[in-house]
Amino acid sequence: MRVLDLTDPLGHQGARLFVGLGADVVRIALDGEPTTGAEALHWHAGKRLLSVPDLDQLDAAVEALVERADVVLESGPRAGLRTLGLREAHPEAWAHVAHVVVTPFGLTGPRRDWLGDDTVLTAAGGMAWLGGDPGHAPEPPPREQGVQLAGTHAAIGALLALNARHRTGAGQLVEVSAQEAVAATLETGAIAWIHGTTVPGRSSGVYGHVAHRVFRAADGYLAGGYSGSPRMWDDLLAWMVEEGEADDLADERWKDVDVRWAGRPHVDEVVARFVARRPAGPFADEARRRGLPWAEVASGAALLENPQLQARQFFVGIEGPEGLQDVGLGWEPSAAPRPVTVAPPRPVELSQVWAEARPLTPPPPRRRPRVAREAALDGVRVLDLTWVLAGPYVTKTLADHGAEIVKVESFHRKDPTRFAPGMRLRPEAGIDDGGYFVNFNRNKHSVALNLRTDEGQDLLRRLVPQVDVVVENFSPGVLSKWGLDYPSLREQNPDVVLVSMAGTGQDGPWRDAVTFADTLAAMSGLTAETGRSDRAPQGLTFGLGDMVAANSAVVATLDLLNRGTGGHVDLSQLEAMASHLGSALLQSQLPPEPAPLAVPRIVPTAGDDRWLAVGAVAPDVLRAALGGLGVATEAADPLDDLERHAAEADADELSGALQQHGVPAHPVRDGRDLVELDAQLAARGFYPVLEHPLAGPVPVEGIVARLSGTPGDLWEPAPLLGQHTDDLLTELLGLTPEELAHLHEQGALS
Repeated sequence: MRVLDLTDPLGHQGARLFVGLGADVVRIALDGEPTTGAEALHWHAGKRLLSVPDLDQLDAAVEALVERADVVLESGPRAGLRTLGLREAHPEAWAHVAHVVVTPFGLTGPRRDWLGDDTVLTAAGGMAWLGGDPGHAPEPPPREQGVQLAGTHAAIGALLALNARHRTGAGQLVEVSAQEAVAATLETGAIAWIHGTTVPGRSSGVYGHVAHRVFRAADGYLAGGYSGSPRMWDDLLAWMVEEGEADDLADERWKDVDVRWAGRPHVDEVVARFVARRPAGPFADEARRRGLPWAEVASGAALLENPQLQARQFFVGIEGPEGLQDVGLGWEPSAAPRPVTVAPPRPVELSQVWAEARPLTPPPPRRRPRVAREAALDGVRVLDLTWVLAGPYVTKTLADHGAEIVKVESFHRKDPTRFAPGMRLRPEAGIDDGGYFVNFNRNKHSVALNLRTDEGQDLLRRLVPQVDVVVENFSPGVLSKWGLDYPSLREQNPDVVLVSMAGTGQDGPWRDAVTFADTLAAMSGLTAETGRSDRAPQGLTFGLGDMVAANSAVVATLDLLNRGTGGHVDLSQLEAMASHLGSALLQSQLPPEPAPLAVPRIVPTAGDDRWLAVGAVAPDVLRAALGGLGVATEAADPLDDLERHAAEADADELSGALQQHGVPAHPVRDGRDLVELDAQLAARGFYPVLEHPLAGPVPVEGIVARLSGTPGDLWEPAPLLGQHTDDLLTELLGLTPEELAHLHEQGALS
C-alpha cells in the first residue's frame, strides 16, 4: 500500500499503523519538522519524509503523487485542511484514493470549525469526565488516548474504503470526528444514562460496573478484583481462606453475586487488607498461577523487562547507535513479521517517490452474504465466538459496515453482559435487553449452540467453510480442543482469517494469564501514568483496553481482507494497550526534551460539578482572547485569569466565546450531556435509535468512520439469544426441519 501522510497529532496514530502494516508511507511536511527525539521517532520512524518550503509546494507535491497513492491521510482543524480543496479542483485524480480526513469535530455540524487537542476532545467526548477524584477536576486518560483513538479510526476508515474499492472500483472520502471517536469508546459512559438514567462519575479509579480497582500492596500497587465468572470469586476466596484472612466473606450469603455487589464496600475492604500485606510482584505471580485476574501496576520503563513482551518480540528497534526500542503493535502483521526494526524518518526527493505506476491487486474472495448491503464489507461473513467487550466491539464495527455476523452463543454459557448486574444497567432488564449487550451487539444474528455437546461442536466446525472471518476471545488452547485451531480451520477454509484475542497472546510465559481491562492497563504501563506525587495511580474506570484491542483487531482483519489472504491474527490485548503508551517508552531511554510552553487545563465553571477544558494555547493568544471577552489579565499565567472568570460563567457559552478567539475549549461532557445536550453530536446524528423487541426504541452509539460512497448503517437491534438459530442453520448448512428438531431434543441448540 502507498500512503501519503499529511497528519497532525490528530492523525499521527493512523499513519503509524500503516507503517506497522508494511505500507510505504511518505510524509509530506514543511521544512524544519523534527526527525529526532522521542516524539518524532515514535510517530514517524519508518516513513520517508518529503520536506517542502511552503504550503503551495505542499499542494504541488500532493497533486504530483495522488494518482499513484492508495491512501491519503490528513488531519487538523477543518479550516486548515488542504486536500479537500485539491480533491474538489481535480476529482478525477482522486477517484481511486481512500481519502481520509480527521478533524476535531467533523466536517458538518455547528461546531465543525472548533479547535481541539486531546484534553479538549476527551472532554467533549465524555472520557475526561470519568477520570479523577470526586469533587476535583476531571482528568483525561494519560498519553493522549483521544487523539490516538481518532488516528486509529482513520486507519480503519482507510482500510474499509480499500476493501470497498475491490467491489466498486472507486475510492471515496472518509471523515472521522475525533469527538465521536472518543464518545464511541466510553463503555458505559453514555449507555448508563440511556438505559439506567444514571451518570457514572469520578470514582478515584474504582470501577462502577465491575468489582475491580487498584489496590495498595506492601511495596507498590495491584489492579484486580473478583468480577466475571463465579470462579473468579470462588478461587480468590479460597486463597484468602487458606491464609486465614477471609474475615466473614466465607459466610454463605456472600456466594450470591447480587449480595456481593450490594455489599461491595465491605468486600473491597477485606480484600484490600489481604492485598496490602503482600508485595505486588509475588502477589501477581501467585494470582496468575491460580488463574485470577490480577496484575502489578508496572511503570512504562519496566515494560522492557516484561518477560511476556520480550518472548513475543513486541518491541520495535530504531536504527542507530543508541539501540532504542519503541512499543510495537498489538499483533504481528503478515507483511511486517517480528522482530521489527525501522529507520528514523528518511529524507526523500519528490522525483524518488513512486516513479512507477500504482500496482493493481485482484479482488479478494468473498462468501455469499445472507443480506446484501451497500456497505464497505458487503459480502463478508463473520463467525463471532466472542463475549464481554473486546471481541463484540470488533464484530460490532465489522457489522456496522455491512459484514454479516453469525454470533454463536449458548444458554449454558451466556455472555456476562447479558446477566451481570452491573452490565444490565436497568434493574429490570433480562438477558436479552440489558443495556451493555444491546449497545455492542446490534446488527448481529444469534445462533444458540451448546458447545458442551459433540453435536454443537460439529455444527460449529461445519460453519467454518461458510465464513470469511472467525473472531474468538477464548483462553489459548480452547479452539484446539474443538479441532478449530488455525491449521484445522485452514484445512476446511484455506482463505479464512482467524482473529484470536487472548489477553496476553497465544504463546509466551504469561499466555494463560486471566485478564480484564484493568489488569491489562496495569501491565501495559498506562495505569502507572495516572499516578502523581500526591496520589496513587488509579484505574481508568472504563474498558479502554478492551476497545483499543478491538480497534487493533479490526485493523488487522481489514488488512488481511484487503490483501485477499487468510491468516491468523494473534492479537495480544496487553500489546495493544502498551502500543498506546505513545512516546513514553522512548522518553525513558532518551534525554528529557524541553517542556511545552503551553499546557491544557480543566477549570470549574458555574453550576454543580460543571467544568471547562481549555487546550494548550500560547499565552499571548489566550491573553488576547480574554481581552476580547473583557476579562482583565492580571496573573503571570493567563490560565489563572481564565479560571477566575470561568468560575462564574456557563461552560457552553464561555467555550463558544473562546473558540471564536482561536482558543480550543469545550465543556466537559458526562454521559447525559452527550446524549441529550451536545449540539454537535445531535446535529451529526451520533445516537441513532433502534427499535428493540423488548427494550423498545433505544439510542445506541453511532458509527465513527463515515464513508461517502459505502456508508455503514444500523440495520437491526441486538438479537435475542438464539433468535436466528433455525433460520441460519437451514440457510448455511442446509439442515432440514427434522434435523433441527432432533438437535433441539438433544440439547445441541440451547
